[in-house]
Amino acid sequence: MKILDFLLETQAEVRSHMSDGSLFAEFAFTDVVMQHMTEIGMTFEPVGCHHRGQYRNAILRLSGYALSDDHDQLDLFVSLYDGVDVITQVPDSETKMAAEQCLRFLSLCAEGKMVQTLDPSSDIASFANTLQAIYNDLDQIRVFILTDKIAKSKSYKTREIGQKSVRLEVMDIERLHHHLSEGKPRDELIVDFNEVSGCALPCIFVPGGDEDYGYALAAFPAVALRYLYERFGARLLEANVRSFLSTKGKGVNAGIQNTLRNEPGRFMAYNNGIVIVADELHFGKTLDGSTGISWIKGFQIVNGGQTTASIYFTKRRYPDTDLSRVRVPAKIIVMHAQEPAKEESLISDISRFANSQNAIRQSDLSANKPFHVEIERLSRTIYCPDGVGQWFYERAAGSYNTLLARDGTTPAKLKALKEAIPTARRITKTDLAKYINAWQKKPDIVSLGNQKNFDRFMADLTSSDGSDIALPNVADYKVMIAKAKLFRDTQKILRPMFQAFQANVVAYTVAVLAERIGDRVDLNLIWSNQAVSHKLLEQIAIWAKEVNEVLHRTASGRMISEWAKKPECRVAVLGAHYTTPMNGIPEVR
Repeated sequence: MKILDFLLETQAEVRSHMSDGSLFAEFAFTDVVMQHMTEIGMTFEPVGCHHRGQYRNAILRLSGYALSDDHDQLDLFVSLYDGVDVITQVPDSETKMAAEQCLRFLSLCAEGKMVQTLDPSSDIASFANTLQAIYNDLDQIRVFILTDKIAKSKSYKTREIGQKSVRLEVMDIERLHHHLSEGKPRDELIVDFNEVSGCALPCIFVPGGDEDYGYALAAFPAVALRYLYERFGARLLEANVRSFLSTKGKGVNAGIQNTLRNEPGRFMAYNNGIVIVADELHFGKTLDGSTGISWIKGFQIVNGGQTTASIYFTKRRYPDTDLSRVRVPAKIIVMHAQEPAKEESLISDISRFANSQNAIRQSDLSANKPFHVEIERLSRTIYCPDGVGQWFYERAAGSYNTLLARDGTTPAKLKALKEAIPTARRITKTDLAKYINAWQKKPDIVSLGNQKNFDRFMADLTSSDGSDIALPNVADYKVMIAKAKLFRDTQKILRPMFQAFQANVVAYTVAVLAERIGDRVDLNLIWSNQAVSHKLLEQIAIWAKEVNEVLHRTASGRMISEWAKKPECRVAVLGAHYTTPMNGIPEVR
């Protein structure tokens, strides 16, 4: 897909997120981009939190944030959205200004000056108060500028705010197009060892013959790994661990830190090393004239993310740590698979076997589970009641775009395909887990975020003896799609109603609906109509306002996004008093 077509599709998606013009387009664009970044592992579970203000003569801006579970990593987002329908350049001066406005907000929060300027009952005040409290314990801070234009510079020099390093990056339409069209965000990661370590990296290379991969063995200088993590951050780990587990405890990362500080020369002997997948290797000469790796394209760490991040953060916390003596064993797998689905399957298997001792994203390793394979099969064989349209279950990342590229060989065929299977009917594995768990009255689990919710969902698909449960049939599939439609329509009507913590309000509202009248809702009617009635949506909107009030009241000043994760919150919200459902709702028997 060409970038202009992608831009127009993105603008159409933004419009689909809006309802009756009551939601600002910039808010919808922010949601679209943040959710994409979450799906590919570039950030944590995001929260839309829009603020434009002024402190003395300084302009402040924020569009959203994402906070790691351990509250030691923070991403801030600020949007520059113009709704353009032609490829347009955004001046670096504009992206830099937006970054500065976000940095001022961050700085004021760190200094404790922001909270006193805000309405204490507002969501932005709750976030500012939390940020002030956790700032000293943050290990990583990033600011992302989101724009529907093309930026010349995709990143800027790291800034220092309150003795913390803050990385500045731009997610523009070009970068977004690259990720979504290729389905492989690692493509833009190119590591040049002549730049990183001054010469080619010594290695032993095995071509692989007829296999769908080749491989090399090497010893990475820790100094090089620290530089790469500083430059690319968690993007190095997108096929593996998406967030850094803290070194504050006594686990594996604390042990790595101890070795780096006290026995750096023995790190190679003690550490299991890292596993990397790559698309291309290019060779050059090392200092002694032997063959080595001069650069790698598509660099991605699938095992050893904790080692890499620990090296970076240990040096950050303890600048006297001597990394010059540290080498890290590395196995580099060079991918030869031509089909994206086969490539993802191979990477998933590599991750699964290489990470037997580490926690990794369950959704990355579950694409080939019988449950997901069967839902994909059903989605490709079952048509909507009109006999033309279908829903698309994206079992493997990027498979929807692969379908469009494979079958949409002419403009007419592509148009017909998009009409039959629009992006609005595309469902990912983590989407499905969210829809089902919300209906099963587990909004606290849904609020944990896509990956943790997916982990719980997959655990529920396994019986007590460890075997998989029965596979879904046609009737099960139609009910799943009805739940998806109900959840998505709830999202749509709630977006203009609540500027912050929409994800939590949606999950809890669906759970309240299931708790109050779930056993009487005819999901088959929703499938047949491919729509939720206006009457039911009206009832959902009424309950959503009541759910939002209960969430804020019971949070007692805590951030809603954190309170919503607690079982106590689920008990409080589902047990609250709600208005009696109205009469005449078509779906209610």
